[in-house]
Amino acid sequence: MKECKGYIDSIYSGSAVDGKGLRVVVFFSGCNLNCPFCHNPETLFEKGKEFSVAELVGRIKRYSHYIRNGGVTLSGGEPFLQVDFVLALIKELNNNGIKVAIETNGSIINRDIIAECEYLICDVKNQTSDDLSCYDEFLTVAESLGKKVEITCVIVPTVNDTDKKLSALKDLIDRHKNTVLGVRLLPFKKLCVEKYKKLGKTFLYENKDECSKEIIDKAYKILN
Repeated sequence: MKECKGYIDSIYSGSAVDGKGLRVVVFFSGCNLNCPFCHNPETLFEKGKEFSVAELVGRIKRYSHYIRNGGVTLSGGEPFLQVDFVLALIKELNNNGIKVAIETNGSIINRDIIAECEYLICDVKNQTSDDLSCYDEFLTVAESLGKKVEITCVIVPTVNDTDKKLSALKDLIDRHKNTVLGVRLLPFKKLCVEKYKKLGKTFLYENKDECSKEIIDKAYKILN
């Protein structure tokens, strides 16, 4: 049988913001969306490096001592685009006693992947629409499989920091309170500008203001 391989943009060790505890974050190449605020455009426009499951697990195991109270987070890009590789990777990591979380945009649903991971992080894109019903199916499937989901959302000033958009986000969370374990608001920053220039691409939100702590604090008050 042909060995399962996947395309990986980069591997980051020692993250404390991509899930519980210290984690290794694996950034997958490829995405089915093209968000104007994306901080990782290289995962969208570049193919990445090919890895076998054994190669990637071997890299991750180098950090097993540091992530023993955390785990691995599969991010991107969009991990759900590489189904066979992700399933094989999670199973092998679990066999080695390493817990796995997946960071996803929630638009692709695969029950097998959801069932295998410890929990999920779903980034809600409420910048262009108040209708967030497109996330209902993903969250419902996660709940049916007994999986918790952390909601994240990038807050862009004047784009989605309004009462209306935040209220729509609150309604989504309230509809799925049995599976949503919390919400983390991410302030929009422009640290990725040079990445776009290097890729020869336009950063559509380059003229937007970065998000301040005051805006984030106000948004949390609306959600709570």
